[in-house]
Amino acid sequence: MVHAPTLTPTPEAPSPGPERRSRRRRHRGEDLTKILFVAPAALAMLALFGYPIVKNLMMSLQDYGLRTFFTGEAPWVGLRNYSAVVQDQLFSQAMVNTALFTIGSIAFQFTVGLALALFFRRKFPLGGLLRSLLLLPWLLPLIVSSATWRSILEQDSGILNRSLTWLGVIDDPVPWLNSPSVALIAVIAVNIWIGIPFNVTLLYSGLSEIPDELYEAGQLDGATGWQAFRYITWPNLRAVASVLLVLGVVYTIKVLDIILGLTGGGPANATQTLATQSYERSFIDFKFGEGAALSNILIAISLVFAVLYLRGTRRAVDE
Repeated sequence: MVHAPTLTPTPEAPSPGPERRSRRRRHRGEDLTKILFVAPAALAMLALFGYPIVKNLMMSLQDYGLRTFFTGEAPWVGLRNYSAVVQDQLFSQAMVNTALFTIGSIAFQFTVGLALALFFRRKFPLGGLLRSLLLLPWLLPLIVSSATWRSILEQDSGILNRSLTWLGVIDDPVPWLNSPSVALIAVIAVNIWIGIPFNVTLLYSGLSEIPDELYEAGQLDGATGWQAFRYITWPNLRAVASVLLVLGVVYTIKVLDIILGLTGGGPANATQTLATQSYERSFIDFKFGEGAALSNILIAISLVFAVLYLRGTRRAVDE
């Protein structure tokens, strides 16, 4: 007699439903906590940066003038404000002055800052004190620095002309701030003086992160002096230098208070930049739409440098 095989029931696997639901609930709670922490900062960013940028963009597309404050009306004009500021005869000169001011300031600030950072990397008595005193030009309010340098560069009673005359370097006082051929150079020099401490601080911090073992290994291979800088210092400092240069361009391209404090854009528009033109269109001519258009052009130029920096950084990471 053949017996049918008996099937033993297999134990059922425990249902993953409750554990999965509890895990999802825990992750959902963590995500909500992260959002709650980030939300105040995001709202502050939107209120302090997002709204002014959008408002400025809208103003540049409207006929926003002094009459708007009384009537509340700002007719839509599209790109007419941009066309007006670009076709103005001072726009090309302001563009050239902005480029010269930015390139001259950044080049000398970075070069002198790097030289001083390399100098302070060496240990010597009072090095920390001197490095701290070097920050004073950066810590002073810009309007105070402008007023101080205006008195120094004054043609007749300025201490610079008196010192140069006493030393026999010049025979007649130099009109540092009154000559169209010299005023832009003087303004660039003052901006270099103000920006050097910022460059020294960042470059010195970058140099401090380079291990001394690399220089010791380089000395064994004969890499000293210029070769050590070329093959050890600069490759390790390149990331800090690129960030510093981009920040310097973005900051310098919109400098306003230094120029206003020294020359006010003169003489004969010799120190007019896009930033000073935007200020004059907005708060002297009360053509706020055209002033907003000029400021948006500055923002666009800054964004170009930021995008180039991001692309360069991504390429360096990929390599």
